[in-house]
Amino acid sequence: MKGLPMRSIDLLLALAGSLALRYGFGLEPIWWLAWLAPAPVLVAALRTGHLPAFGLTLLAALIGSSGQTPYFALVMPLPAALLVTVLLALAWVLVIMLARRVMLRSASSWSVLAYPLLWCALDTLLAALHPDGNWGSPAYSQADVLPAVQIVALTGVAGLVFVLALLPSALAFAAVRGWQAGRVALGCAMALTAATFAFGHWRMPAVAPAGGHTVGLAVIDNFIGPRTPPETVERIWAQYERHVAALAGQGATIVVLPEKIATLPPDAADVLAKRLGALAARAHVWLAVGVGIDDAGRKHNLAWLFAPNGQRDAAYVKHHLAPPEREFLPGAAYDVRPIGGTRYGLAVCKDMHFAAMGRAYGQRQVQAMLVPAWDFNADGRYAARLSALRGVESGFAMVRAAREGLLTVSDAYGRVIAETPSAGLPGATLLARVPAQHIATPYARWGDWFGWRATVGAAVLLAWPMLTRRARQPAQGMAPAR
Repeated sequence: MKGLPMRSIDLLLALAGSLALRYGFGLEPIWWLAWLAPAPVLVAALRTGHLPAFGLTLLAALIGSSGQTPYFALVMPLPAALLVTVLLALAWVLVIMLARRVMLRSASSWSVLAYPLLWCALDTLLAALHPDGNWGSPAYSQADVLPAVQIVALTGVAGLVFVLALLPSALAFAAVRGWQAGRVALGCAMALTAATFAFGHWRMPAVAPAGGHTVGLAVIDNFIGPRTPPETVERIWAQYERHVAALAGQGATIVVLPEKIATLPPDAADVLAKRLGALAARAHVWLAVGVGIDDAGRKHNLAWLFAPNGQRDAAYVKHHLAPPEREFLPGAAYDVRPIGGTRYGLAVCKDMHFAAMGRAYGQRQVQAMLVPAWDFNADGRYAARLSALRGVESGFAMVRAAREGLLTVSDAYGRVIAETPSAGLPGATLLARVPAQHIATPYARWGDWFGWRATVGAAVLLAWPMLTRRARQPAQGMAPAR
Protein backbone atom coordinates (compact mmCIF):
# COMPACT_ATOMS: atom_id res chain seq x y z
CA MET A 1 0.00 0.00 0.00
CA LYS A 2 2.96 2.38 0.63
CA GLY A 3 3.74 2.48 -3.08
CA LEU A 4 0.23 3.54 -4.06
CA PRO A 5 -0.66 7.23 -4.41
CA MET A 6 -3.04 8.59 -1.79
CA ARG A 7 -5.97 8.92 -4.21
CA SER A 8 -5.62 5.30 -5.29
CA ILE A 9 -5.73 4.23 -1.66
CA ASP A 10 -8.84 6.34 -1.08
CA LEU A 11 -10.50 4.79 -4.13
CA LEU A 12 -9.67 1.30 -2.87
CA LEU A 13 -11.11 2.19 0.54
CA ALA A 14 -14.32 3.46 -1.06
CA LEU A 15 -14.66 0.34 -3.22
CA ALA A 16 -14.04 -1.95 -0.26
CA GLY A 17 -16.62 -0.01 1.71
CA SER A 18 -19.12 -0.20 -1.15
CA LEU A 19 -18.96 -4.00 -1.20
CA ALA A 20 -19.24 -4.10 2.58
CA LEU A 21 -22.31 -1.85 2.43
CA ARG A 22 -23.84 -4.02 -0.30
CA TYR A 23 -23.50 -7.23 1.69
CA GLY A 24 -23.78 -5.82 5.21
CA PHE A 25 -27.17 -4.22 4.57
CA GLY A 26 -30.11 -5.21 2.42
CA LEU A 27 -32.56 -8.08 2.27
CA GLU A 28 -30.11 -10.83 3.24
CA PRO A 29 -27.47 -9.00 5.27
CA ILE A 30 -24.25 -10.46 6.63
CA TRP A 31 -24.95 -9.13 10.11
CA TRP A 32 -21.40 -8.83 11.43
CA LEU A 33 -20.28 -6.95 8.33
CA ALA A 34 -22.76 -4.18 9.11
CA TRP A 35 -20.75 -3.30 12.23
CA LEU A 36 -17.70 -2.50 10.07
CA ALA A 37 -19.00 -1.66 6.59
CA PRO A 38 -19.15 2.17 6.72
CA ALA A 39 -15.66 2.53 8.24
CA PRO A 40 -13.61 2.39 4.98
CA VAL A 41 -15.92 4.94 3.32
CA LEU A 42 -15.65 7.25 6.33
CA VAL A 43 -11.86 6.95 6.27
CA ALA A 44 -11.71 7.81 2.58
CA ALA A 45 -14.04 10.80 3.10
CA LEU A 46 -12.00 12.12 6.02
CA ARG A 47 -8.67 11.82 4.18
CA THR A 48 -9.63 13.84 1.12
CA GLY A 49 -10.92 17.26 0.12
CA HIS A 50 -14.62 18.03 -0.04
CA LEU A 51 -15.29 17.27 -3.71
CA PRO A 52 -13.22 14.05 -3.84
CA ALA A 53 -14.89 12.96 -0.59
CA PHE A 54 -18.32 13.55 -2.09
CA GLY A 55 -17.43 11.63 -5.25
CA LEU A 56 -15.97 8.66 -3.37
CA THR A 57 -18.90 8.52 -0.96
CA LEU A 58 -21.44 8.72 -3.78
CA LEU A 59 -19.65 5.94 -5.67
CA ALA A 60 -19.58 3.69 -2.61
CA ALA A 61 -23.21 4.43 -1.74
CA LEU A 62 -24.48 3.76 -5.27
CA ILE A 63 -22.66 0.44 -5.48
CA GLY A 64 -23.83 -0.50 -2.00
CA SER A 65 -27.46 0.45 -2.64
CA SER A 66 -27.65 -1.12 -6.10
CA GLY A 67 -27.91 -4.56 -4.54
CA GLN A 68 -31.54 -3.77 -3.74
CA THR A 69 -32.49 -2.43 -7.17
CA PRO A 70 -33.80 -5.82 -8.46
CA TYR A 71 -36.09 -5.99 -5.43
CA PHE A 72 -37.35 -2.43 -5.89
CA ALA A 73 -38.12 -3.32 -9.51
CA LEU A 74 -40.45 -6.06 -8.25
CA VAL A 75 -42.66 -3.63 -6.36
CA MET A 76 -42.54 -0.53 -8.60
CA PRO A 77 -41.78 0.49 -12.21
CA LEU A 78 -38.11 0.40 -13.17
CA PRO A 79 -37.67 4.21 -13.31
CA ALA A 80 -39.07 4.47 -9.79
CA ALA A 81 -36.86 1.59 -8.66
CA LEU A 82 -33.78 3.38 -9.99
CA LEU A 83 -34.87 6.61 -8.33
CA VAL A 84 -35.33 4.86 -4.97
CA THR A 85 -31.88 3.30 -5.32
CA VAL A 86 -30.37 6.74 -5.90
CA LEU A 87 -32.29 8.23 -2.97
CA LEU A 88 -31.10 5.44 -0.70
CA ALA A 89 -27.53 6.14 -1.82
CA LEU A 90 -28.01 9.85 -1.20
CA ALA A 91 -29.10 9.12 2.36
CA TRP A 92 -25.71 7.50 2.97
CA VAL A 93 -23.97 10.42 1.26
CA LEU A 94 -25.86 12.97 3.35
CA VAL A 95 -25.04 11.31 6.66
CA ILE A 96 -21.38 10.62 5.84
CA MET A 97 -20.68 14.09 4.43
CA LEU A 98 -22.35 15.88 7.34
CA ALA A 99 -20.50 13.66 9.81
CA ARG A 100 -17.27 14.42 7.94
CA ARG A 101 -17.93 18.12 8.34
CA VAL A 102 -18.33 17.82 12.10
CA MET A 103 -15.34 15.50 12.53
CA LEU A 104 -13.03 17.77 10.52
CA ARG A 105 -14.03 20.84 12.48
CA SER A 106 -13.28 19.32 15.86
CA ALA A 107 -10.21 17.68 17.31
CA SER A 108 -12.30 16.20 20.11
CA SER A 109 -13.08 12.50 20.37
CA TRP A 110 -16.70 13.54 20.89
CA SER A 111 -16.93 14.26 17.17
CA VAL A 112 -17.30 10.49 16.58
CA LEU A 113 -20.89 10.94 17.81
CA ALA A 114 -21.79 12.89 14.68
CA TYR A 115 -22.15 9.86 12.42
CA PRO A 116 -24.40 7.77 14.74
CA LEU A 117 -26.48 10.78 15.80
CA LEU A 118 -27.07 11.79 12.20
CA TRP A 119 -28.14 8.27 11.27
CA CYS A 120 -30.49 8.21 14.27
CA ALA A 121 -31.97 11.53 13.20
CA LEU A 122 -32.55 10.41 9.61
CA ASP A 123 -33.95 7.05 10.71
CA THR A 124 -36.32 8.69 13.20
CA LEU A 125 -37.55 11.26 10.70
CA LEU A 126 -38.17 8.61 8.04
CA ALA A 127 -40.09 6.45 10.51
CA ALA A 128 -42.31 9.38 11.43
CA LEU A 129 -42.78 11.09 8.06
CA HIS A 130 -42.17 8.73 5.13
CA PRO A 131 -45.06 6.63 3.72
CA ASP A 132 -42.82 3.55 3.81
CA GLY A 133 -41.33 4.42 7.19
CA ASN A 134 -37.76 3.39 7.92
CA TRP A 135 -38.06 0.14 5.98
CA GLY A 136 -34.38 0.27 4.99
CA SER A 137 -33.09 1.13 8.46
CA PRO A 138 -29.50 -0.02 9.10
CA ALA A 139 -30.81 -1.56 12.33
CA TYR A 140 -32.73 -4.23 10.43
CA SER A 141 -29.43 -5.78 9.36
CA GLN A 142 -29.35 -7.17 12.92
CA ALA A 143 -32.90 -8.58 12.96
CA ASP A 144 -31.64 -12.17 13.22
CA VAL A 145 -29.16 -11.33 16.01
CA LEU A 146 -31.38 -11.61 19.07
CA PRO A 147 -28.89 -10.36 21.69
CA ALA A 148 -28.32 -7.21 19.63
CA VAL A 149 -31.98 -6.37 19.02
CA GLN A 150 -33.15 -6.53 22.63
CA ILE A 151 -32.06 -2.91 23.04
CA VAL A 152 -35.07 -1.84 20.95
CA ALA A 153 -37.29 -2.68 23.93
CA LEU A 154 -35.61 0.27 25.68
CA THR A 155 -34.85 2.74 22.92
CA GLY A 156 -36.66 1.62 19.81
CA VAL A 157 -34.79 1.01 16.58
CA ALA A 158 -32.88 4.30 16.97
CA GLY A 159 -30.87 2.90 19.87
CA LEU A 160 -29.68 -0.02 17.77
CA VAL A 161 -28.88 2.35 14.88
CA PHE A 162 -26.73 4.42 17.26
CA VAL A 163 -24.72 1.49 18.59
CA LEU A 164 -24.33 0.00 15.12
CA ALA A 165 -23.04 3.30 13.68
CA LEU A 166 -20.79 4.30 16.59
CA LEU A 167 -18.22 1.53 16.10
CA PRO A 168 -17.35 2.29 12.43
CA SER A 169 -17.26 6.00 13.27
CA ALA A 170 -14.76 5.38 16.07
CA LEU A 171 -12.69 3.11 13.83
CA ALA A 172 -12.53 5.77 11.13
CA PHE A 173 -11.60 8.45 13.66
CA ALA A 174 -8.77 6.30 15.05
CA ALA A 175 -7.54 5.37 11.56
CA VAL A 176 -7.27 9.01 10.48
CA ARG A 177 -6.21 10.71 13.70
CA GLY A 178 -4.02 7.88 14.93
CA TRP A 179 -4.80 5.00 17.22
CA GLN A 180 -3.35 6.79 20.22
CA ALA A 181 -5.66 9.80 19.73
CA GLY A 182 -8.63 7.56 19.00
CA ARG A 183 -8.19 5.02 21.76
CA VAL A 184 -10.77 6.61 24.11
CA ALA A 185 -13.45 6.87 21.43
CA LEU A 186 -12.76 3.37 20.15
CA GLY A 187 -12.69 1.93 23.65
CA CYS A 188 -16.04 3.53 24.49
CA ALA A 189 -17.59 2.29 21.23
CA MET A 190 -16.40 -1.25 21.87
CA ALA A 191 -17.62 -1.11 25.47
CA LEU A 192 -21.08 0.08 24.39
CA THR A 193 -21.26 -2.65 21.75
CA ALA A 194 -20.33 -5.29 24.33
CA ALA A 195 -22.86 -3.84 26.80
CA THR A 196 -25.58 -4.01 24.16
CA PHE A 197 -24.95 -7.72 23.55
CA ALA A 198 -24.63 -8.39 27.28
CA PHE A 199 -27.96 -6.69 27.95
CA GLY A 200 -29.57 -8.77 25.22
CA HIS A 201 -28.26 -12.01 26.69
CA TRP A 202 -29.46 -10.96 30.14
CA ARG A 203 -32.92 -9.92 28.93
CA MET A 204 -33.80 -13.07 27.02
CA PRO A 205 -34.90 -16.15 28.96
CA ALA A 206 -32.83 -19.25 28.33
CA VAL A 207 -35.79 -20.98 26.71
CA ALA A 208 -38.82 -19.60 24.92
CA PRO A 209 -41.86 -18.88 27.11
CA ALA A 210 -44.37 -21.69 27.36
CA GLY A 211 -46.82 -21.74 24.49
CA GLY A 212 -50.49 -20.85 24.83
CA HIS A 213 -53.07 -21.51 22.13
CA THR A 214 -52.22 -23.84 19.30
CA VAL A 215 -52.34 -21.80 16.10
CA GLY A 216 -52.45 -22.97 12.53
CA LEU A 217 -51.24 -21.02 9.51
CA ALA A 218 -52.22 -21.91 5.95
CA VAL A 219 -50.96 -20.15 2.82
CA ILE A 220 -51.47 -20.72 -0.90
CA ASP A 221 -49.38 -18.43 -3.09
CA ASN A 222 -51.75 -18.56 -6.06
CA PHE A 223 -53.39 -15.20 -6.72
CA ILE A 224 -57.13 -14.86 -7.21
CA GLY A 225 -57.59 -11.98 -9.62
CA PRO A 226 -60.46 -10.78 -11.81
CA ARG A 227 -59.28 -13.00 -14.68
CA THR A 228 -58.69 -16.13 -12.63
CA PRO A 229 -60.86 -18.95 -14.06
CA PRO A 230 -63.79 -19.83 -11.77
CA GLU A 231 -62.63 -23.45 -11.48
CA THR A 232 -59.22 -22.24 -10.20
CA VAL A 233 -60.88 -19.88 -7.74
CA GLU A 234 -62.98 -22.73 -6.36
CA ARG A 235 -59.96 -25.02 -6.20
CA ILE A 236 -58.06 -22.47 -4.10
CA TRP A 237 -60.89 -21.85 -1.65
CA ALA A 238 -61.65 -25.55 -1.37
CA GLN A 239 -57.99 -26.20 -0.57
CA TYR A 240 -58.07 -23.53 2.13
CA GLU A 241 -61.10 -25.25 3.62
CA ARG A 242 -59.21 -28.55 3.70
CA HIS A 243 -56.22 -26.88 5.36
CA VAL A 244 -58.39 -25.26 8.03
CA ALA A 245 -60.15 -28.55 8.77
CA ALA A 246 -56.84 -30.42 8.96
CA LEU A 247 -55.25 -27.85 11.28
CA ALA A 248 -58.31 -27.85 13.51
CA GLY A 249 -58.11 -31.63 13.63
CA GLN A 250 -54.52 -31.31 14.87
CA GLY A 251 -55.60 -29.07 17.73
CA ALA A 252 -55.50 -25.54 16.31
CA THR A 253 -57.94 -23.17 17.99
CA ILE A 254 -56.89 -20.20 15.81
CA VAL A 255 -56.09 -20.35 12.08
CA VAL A 256 -54.53 -17.48 10.11
CA LEU A 257 -54.69 -17.23 6.32
CA PRO A 258 -52.71 -14.69 4.22
CA GLU A 259 -53.46 -11.17 3.03
CA LYS A 260 -55.84 -10.22 0.22
CA ILE A 261 -56.53 -13.73 -1.03
CA ALA A 262 -59.06 -12.11 -3.35
CA THR A 263 -60.40 -8.61 -4.02
CA LEU A 264 -64.16 -8.66 -4.48
CA PRO A 265 -67.15 -6.36 -4.92
CA PRO A 266 -69.36 -6.06 -1.81
CA ASP A 267 -71.99 -8.61 -2.90
CA ALA A 268 -69.39 -11.28 -3.70
CA ALA A 269 -67.58 -10.43 -0.45
CA ASP A 270 -70.80 -11.05 1.49
CA VAL A 271 -71.12 -14.50 -0.10
CA LEU A 272 -67.50 -15.27 0.77
CA ALA A 273 -68.00 -14.07 4.36
CA LYS A 274 -70.88 -16.51 4.82
CA ARG A 275 -68.75 -19.33 3.44
CA LEU A 276 -65.82 -18.50 5.73
CA GLY A 277 -68.10 -18.08 8.74
CA ALA A 278 -69.55 -21.53 8.08
CA LEU A 279 -65.99 -22.90 7.78
CA ALA A 280 -65.00 -21.40 11.16
CA ALA A 281 -68.14 -22.90 12.72
CA ARG A 282 -67.54 -26.37 11.23
CA ALA A 283 -63.92 -26.42 12.36
CA HIS A 284 -64.76 -24.64 15.61
CA VAL A 285 -61.81 -22.25 15.27
CA TRP A 286 -61.11 -18.53 15.25
CA LEU A 287 -60.31 -17.79 11.62
CA ALA A 288 -58.33 -14.73 10.44
CA VAL A 289 -58.51 -14.10 6.67
CA GLY A 290 -57.14 -11.33 4.46
CA VAL A 291 -59.49 -10.02 1.75
CA GLY A 292 -59.89 -6.93 -0.41
CA ILE A 293 -63.16 -5.10 -0.99
CA ASP A 294 -63.71 -2.97 -4.09
CA ASP A 295 -66.86 -0.89 -3.69
CA ALA A 296 -67.11 1.05 -6.96
CA GLY A 297 -63.46 2.06 -6.79
CA ARG A 298 -63.34 2.53 -3.01
CA LYS A 299 -60.94 -0.24 -2.06
CA HIS A 300 -60.05 -1.53 1.37
CA ASN A 301 -57.57 -4.19 2.44
CA LEU A 302 -59.06 -6.05 5.39
CA ALA A 303 -58.39 -8.77 7.91
CA TRP A 304 -61.61 -10.52 8.81
CA LEU A 305 -61.82 -12.47 12.06
CA PHE A 306 -64.52 -15.13 12.40
CA ALA A 307 -65.49 -16.62 15.75
CA PRO A 308 -66.10 -20.36 16.29
CA ASN A 309 -69.85 -19.67 16.18
CA GLY A 310 -69.49 -18.49 12.59
CA GLN A 311 -70.02 -14.79 13.27
CA ARG A 312 -67.65 -12.21 11.82
CA ASP A 313 -66.11 -10.71 14.94
CA ALA A 314 -63.83 -8.08 13.37
CA ALA A 315 -63.10 -6.38 10.05
CA TYR A 316 -59.78 -4.61 10.52
CA VAL A 317 -58.69 -2.22 7.72
CA LYS A 318 -55.00 -2.07 6.86
CA HIS A 319 -53.35 1.23 7.83
CA HIS A 320 -50.10 1.26 5.82
CA LEU A 321 -50.30 0.40 2.13
CA ALA A 322 -47.50 -0.99 -0.03
CA PRO A 323 -46.57 0.80 -3.29
CA PRO A 324 -48.61 -1.54 -5.56
CA GLU A 325 -51.81 -0.86 -3.57
CA ARG A 326 -51.80 2.92 -3.23
CA GLU A 327 -55.31 3.03 -4.68
CA PHE A 328 -56.60 1.35 -1.50
CA LEU A 329 -57.95 3.52 1.31
CA PRO A 330 -56.14 3.27 4.65
CA GLY A 331 -57.78 2.44 7.93
CA ALA A 332 -57.22 4.11 11.29
CA ALA A 333 -58.77 1.82 13.92
CA TYR A 334 -57.11 -0.89 16.02
CA ASP A 335 -58.71 -4.26 16.73
CA VAL A 336 -58.02 -6.20 19.91
CA ARG A 337 -59.97 -9.37 20.64
CA PRO A 338 -59.82 -11.52 23.78
CA ILE A 339 -59.68 -15.21 22.85
CA GLY A 340 -59.66 -17.69 25.71
CA GLY A 341 -58.19 -15.14 28.12
CA THR A 342 -55.48 -13.97 25.69
CA ARG A 343 -55.52 -10.55 24.05
CA TYR A 344 -54.91 -10.78 20.30
CA GLY A 345 -54.43 -7.83 17.96
CA LEU A 346 -55.10 -7.68 14.23
CA ALA A 347 -52.88 -6.09 11.59
CA VAL A 348 -52.07 -6.65 7.92
CA CYS A 349 -48.55 -7.11 6.54
CA LYS A 350 -46.90 -3.68 6.13
CA ASP A 351 -48.61 -2.39 9.28
CA MET A 352 -46.03 -4.28 11.30
CA HIS A 353 -43.20 -2.47 9.51
CA PHE A 354 -44.06 0.60 11.60
CA ALA A 355 -42.96 0.83 15.22
CA ALA A 356 -45.83 3.20 16.00
CA MET A 357 -48.31 0.45 15.10
CA GLY A 358 -46.59 -2.04 17.34
CA ARG A 359 -46.44 0.50 20.15
CA ALA A 360 -50.17 1.22 19.83
CA TYR A 361 -50.89 -2.48 20.33
CA GLY A 362 -48.34 -2.73 23.13
CA GLN A 363 -50.14 0.07 24.95
CA ARG A 364 -53.36 -1.93 24.53
CA GLN A 365 -51.62 -4.82 26.32
CA VAL A 366 -51.83 -7.16 23.37
CA GLN A 367 -50.19 -10.56 23.99
CA ALA A 368 -49.99 -11.73 20.37
CA MET A 369 -50.64 -10.33 16.89
CA LEU A 370 -52.49 -12.17 14.11
CA VAL A 371 -51.10 -10.85 10.82
CA PRO A 372 -52.19 -11.92 7.32
CA ALA A 373 -49.43 -10.83 4.93
CA TRP A 374 -48.28 -10.86 1.32
CA ASP A 375 -44.59 -10.45 0.54
CA PHE A 376 -42.56 -10.51 -2.69
CA ASN A 377 -40.53 -13.72 -2.27
CA ALA A 378 -37.18 -11.90 -2.17
CA ASP A 379 -38.10 -9.98 0.97
CA GLY A 380 -39.89 -12.81 2.77
CA ARG A 381 -37.31 -13.34 5.50
CA TYR A 382 -36.58 -9.63 5.85
CA ALA A 383 -40.27 -8.77 6.28
CA ALA A 384 -40.83 -11.57 8.78
CA ARG A 385 -37.89 -10.50 10.96
CA LEU A 386 -38.76 -6.82 10.70
CA SER A 387 -42.27 -7.65 11.92
CA ALA A 388 -40.91 -9.78 14.76
CA LEU A 389 -38.96 -6.73 15.99
CA ARG A 390 -42.26 -4.99 16.64
CA GLY A 391 -42.89 -7.67 19.24
CA VAL A 392 -39.51 -7.03 20.85
CA GLU A 393 -40.13 -3.28 20.97
CA SER A 394 -43.59 -3.43 22.44
CA GLY A 395 -43.78 -6.82 24.15
CA PHE A 396 -45.93 -9.35 22.28
CA ALA A 397 -45.72 -12.52 20.19
CA MET A 398 -46.27 -12.55 16.42
CA VAL A 399 -48.27 -14.93 14.22
CA ARG A 400 -47.66 -13.98 10.58
CA ALA A 401 -48.92 -15.89 7.52
CA ALA A 402 -47.44 -14.48 4.29
CA ARG A 403 -48.07 -15.37 0.68
CA GLU A 404 -44.83 -15.48 -1.29
CA GLY A 405 -42.99 -15.35 2.00
CA LEU A 406 -42.83 -17.21 5.29
CA LEU A 407 -45.29 -18.62 7.78
CA THR A 408 -43.81 -17.54 11.10
CA VAL A 409 -44.57 -17.68 14.82
CA SER A 410 -42.22 -15.68 17.07
CA ASP A 411 -42.19 -14.71 20.73
CA ALA A 412 -41.90 -11.33 22.44
CA TYR A 413 -38.10 -11.54 22.27
CA GLY A 414 -38.04 -12.02 18.48
CA ARG A 415 -37.21 -15.71 18.82
CA VAL A 416 -38.69 -17.77 15.97
CA ILE A 417 -40.73 -20.61 17.43
CA ALA A 418 -41.75 -22.16 14.12
CA GLU A 419 -41.37 -21.23 10.48
CA THR A 420 -41.84 -22.62 6.99
CA PRO A 421 -41.88 -21.12 3.46
CA SER A 422 -45.12 -20.55 1.60
CA ALA A 423 -45.95 -22.47 -1.58
CA GLY A 424 -48.32 -22.57 -4.51
CA LEU A 425 -51.18 -25.07 -4.67
CA PRO A 426 -51.72 -27.14 -2.62
CA GLY A 427 -50.01 -24.61 -0.34
CA ALA A 428 -48.16 -24.81 2.96
CA THR A 429 -49.26 -25.08 6.57
CA LEU A 430 -47.69 -24.59 9.98
CA LEU A 431 -48.85 -25.67 13.43
CA ALA A 432 -47.35 -24.21 16.60
CA ARG A 433 -48.16 -23.13 20.12
CA VAL A 434 -48.01 -19.35 20.29
CA PRO A 435 -46.02 -18.06 23.32
CA ALA A 436 -48.51 -15.27 23.95
CA GLN A 437 -47.46 -12.84 26.66
CA HIS A 438 -47.46 -9.12 27.28
CA ILE A 439 -44.21 -7.50 28.38
CA ALA A 440 -44.46 -3.86 29.43
CA THR A 441 -41.45 -2.32 27.66
CA PRO A 442 -40.00 1.17 28.11
CA TYR A 443 -40.37 1.71 24.37
CA ALA A 444 -44.11 0.98 24.45
CA ARG A 445 -44.44 3.52 27.24
CA TRP A 446 -42.16 6.33 26.04
CA GLY A 447 -41.93 5.75 22.30
CA ASP A 448 -39.09 7.26 20.27
CA TRP A 449 -37.58 9.19 23.16
CA PHE A 450 -34.06 8.15 22.16
CA GLY A 451 -34.51 8.88 18.47
CA TRP A 452 -35.88 12.39 19.00
CA ARG A 453 -33.16 13.24 21.51
CA ALA A 454 -30.58 11.98 19.03
CA THR A 455 -32.20 14.20 16.39
CA VAL A 456 -31.81 17.23 18.65
CA GLY A 457 -28.21 16.19 19.37
CA ALA A 458 -27.44 15.97 15.65
CA ALA A 459 -28.95 19.41 15.04
CA VAL A 460 -26.89 20.90 17.86
CA LEU A 461 -23.68 19.36 16.48
CA LEU A 462 -24.36 20.79 13.03
CA ALA A 463 -25.35 24.21 14.34
CA TRP A 464 -22.70 24.50 17.02
CA PRO A 465 -20.22 26.62 14.99
CA MET A 466 -23.03 29.04 14.14
CA LEU A 467 -24.19 29.15 17.74
CA THR A 468 -20.73 29.83 19.09
CA ARG A 469 -19.69 32.09 16.15
CA ARG A 470 -16.19 30.78 16.27
CA ALA A 471 -16.18 27.84 13.88
CA ARG A 472 -12.78 26.19 13.77
CA GLN A 473 -10.79 25.84 10.56
CA PRO A 474 -9.96 22.31 9.27
CA ALA A 475 -6.33 22.85 10.19
CA GLN A 476 -7.26 22.86 13.88
CA GLY A 477 -8.92 19.47 13.62
CA MET A 478 -8.28 16.71 11.08
CA ALA A 479 -7.15 18.64 8.03
CA PRO A 480 -8.02 16.69 4.88
CA ALA A 481 -5.23 15.84 2.49
CA ARG A 482 -5.28 17.74 -0.80
